[in-house]
Amino acid sequence: MGLSRPHKVGNGVSARWVSLFCIASFFLGVLVVNRLWGVPDPEKIDEEASSLEKRQLRALHLNVNCEKKEAADRAGDILFQVSQTHDVIMALDKTISSLEVQLAAARASKADKGEGSPVVTKTGSEPLKERQKVFFVMGIMTAFSSRKRRESIRETWMPQGDELKKLETEKGIIMRFVIGHSATPGGVLDRAIDAEDEKHKDFLRLNHIEGYHELSSKTQIYFAAAVAKWDADFYIKVDDDVHINLGMVGSTLARHRSKPRTYIGCMKSGPVLANKGVKYHEPEYWKFGEEGNKYFRHATGQIYAISKDLATYISVHRHILHRYANEDVSLGSWFIGLDVEHIDERSLCCGTPPECEWKAQAGNPCAASFDWSCSGICKSVERMEEVHQRCGEGDEAIWHTSF
Repeated sequence: MGLSRPHKVGNGVSARWVSLFCIASFFLGVLVVNRLWGVPDPEKIDEEASSLEKRQLRALHLNVNCEKKEAADRAGDILFQVSQTHDVIMALDKTISSLEVQLAAARASKADKGEGSPVVTKTGSEPLKERQKVFFVMGIMTAFSSRKRRESIRETWMPQGDELKKLETEKGIIMRFVIGHSATPGGVLDRAIDAEDEKHKDFLRLNHIEGYHELSSKTQIYFAAAVAKWDADFYIKVDDDVHINLGMVGSTLARHRSKPRTYIGCMKSGPVLANKGVKYHEPEYWKFGEEGNKYFRHATGQIYAISKDLATYISVHRHILHRYANEDVSLGSWFIGLDVEHIDERSLCCGTPPECEWKAQAGNPCAASFDWSCSGICKSVERMEEVHQRCGEGDEAIWHTSF
């Protein structure tokens, strides 16, 4: 069979061409609609959706960050308020403690007026004035027979005359030789001290009978007398055969100035000596347990410092504080059971040359120097000048040291 010819439509245009024309018109219409109505490309839709999602996530992230920042700010405000409250509480606690110390000192001073006063007062003398506020009081324990030792100290590390007064007014440092009276008050020994004090004006006279076996009592009375006379941050006890660098002592104490109830010295724990006849024999050895036991930790007696709270405690309770044979043991025992910080400060117990000399040359002068074998500088009258020259911080150091 032969192929049939295409049917003619209209003016002879074939049906195929009509179909092609319709299809082309359809796609053209779609294109026009796309142009007119902006129907997006699927890929662009994905891109725009992704971009929108990113913007939304960014906005969400910013919102979360803001919320976190607000929460952090609120937490910071709370912590700041807590910190402020803590500071206020600490300040109040310190103020209350200070008032308690002042009240205790006032009560002790009032109770001591007259016969029981720790300080020797002259007849007709003026009543005690308000206590002078100072940095520290240094009491140099001395005896009637120790005039040459006192002179060796005056010629080396202890300022004299106007310099001593300047030390008090500019640095708040009080230095006094501490001595009681003889068994016969007003006798030749007491008159000799009167004359020496009239010349140098560097004594603190105690209402106490001098004697080697009364050192614990003397130390107790010294702290009571010093607290009654001066309002100091620290009270120091030092023997008259020890070399001192005042600037280093001041710098050492300044590091602990903000702490309450501090006990500063070279801490030790020596054996309790039960045998009679030996030096430092302890008559009450049985209180320390079995034979061969050691003492509790305490500062060696050549030099130590205690804070105001502890000195006031001794002043208030001295009538009921037990005194052992050895003064440094007695002091340590008074603080057992109290909330006291023991500070082991080795610069307070350097040896004499060459040890202290090496440290001075290295730029670390010792605060105090003595010989352990002699419990002070051996032959201190003859050697104090040598130790001062080789181990001293320099006479001007105290004036250039800030506390």
